[in-house]
Amino acid sequence: MDELGRKSVEAFKQANKTPLIVVLDNIRSMHNVGSVFRSADAFLIEAIYLCGYTPQPPHRDINKTALGATETVAWKYFATTEDALKELNNNGYKVYALEQAEGSVSLEQFIRKDEKTAVVLGNEVEGVADEVLALCDGCIEIPQLGSKHSLNVSVAAGIVLWKLTFNT
Repeated sequence: MDELGRKSVEAFKQANKTPLIVVLDNIRSMHNVGSVFRSADAFLIEAIYLCGYTPQPPHRDINKTALGATETVAWKYFATTEDALKELNNNGYKVYALEQAEGSVSLEQFIRKDEKTAVVLGNEVEGVADEVLALCDGCIEIPQLGSKHSLNVSVAAGIVLWKLTFNT
């Protein structure tokens, strides 16, 4: 493990973060929440905003997939996703929903400029709520070739966080 050069919890907290916040809009599954924490840790993401009925740490089912990432990644709870987006807008973030919507930009064509960015990930069944979409600066869509045209929210999070971290 030492050869992998992994950061300690303290080194992670002190490290310069990717100026990116993940907003979880009413995610049901604790395992999905834990998985998003783990991906956020992998890419040194600034924070996760947990909204609505999205489960919050500490919980053993979140920890099962987070593998300690709830101790490294900063997070904050909001009663509504709209409240989270208001705070992000007030702090100068551009907010994009990860959603299949009219006018969405395909992920491979999306370029995150040198700006603070937030990405909203929606409920496993319903996606990003319409009221939340109305508050976003735009939508990003992951192109897919199969018949389902949907991905598990934690898988989608990993894909979009990698892209927004390394291909800005």
